Amino acid sequence: MALSFKPVDSVFYELLTRSATHLVDGAGILAEMLGESADRKAIADRMQDAEHQADETTHEIAKRVNSTFVTPFDREDIYALASGLDDVMDFMEEAVDLTVLYEVGALPSELAEQVDVLQRCAELTAEAMPRLKSMKNLEEYWIEINRLENAGDKSYRRILAKLFSGQYDALDVLKLKDVVDSLEHAVDAFEKVANIIEQIHAKES
Repeated sequence: MALSFKPVDSVFYELLTRSATHLVDGAGILAEMLGESADRKAIADRMQDAEHQADETTHEIAKRVNSTFVTPFDREDIYALASGLDDVMDFMEEAVDLTVLYEVGALPSELAEQVDVLQRCAELTAEAMPRLKSMKNLEEYWIEINRLENAGDKSYRRILAKLFSGQYDALDVLKLKDVVDSLEHAVDAFEKVANIIEQIHAKES
């Protein structure tokens, strides 16, 4: 029987799970921006707080990696995973911040589809993180994230088509496209996280 010299310390799994949970919170705050009577400034402040908390967790993961002699899987993979999770939060925070900075008016209703995709991706990612410890039941996670990313791409194209249909003036198109692009980048970043987990699974299983 093969012997395992991997540490049993669960702190890395707990920290990565915490990092993914920040994304669930961030996606929920992002969804509030879609409300017609939403206080966008207050929402943006809360999103910034959530982003700072996510940053702190990312820094804690990096500090732990640097101070641990033997990690549960490759250091480079832990760094990549933590960085990927942080990227998702950064893009979601960017979308909210741009909405406020640009003083965007009504948001296209189609944005709800992208936000729904982000919320589902966040939930699935948070659920998957604890399973890194056993490396079991992860395949369905990255398959579903890939499916959601494809759905997000289709939604993104539909939104662009609407923006360039002539319904909006040129300045509004530029503002809205930046916001929509940030949401699309967040969806793509979720897929990158899923790809990293798939690579870790292939190495460790």
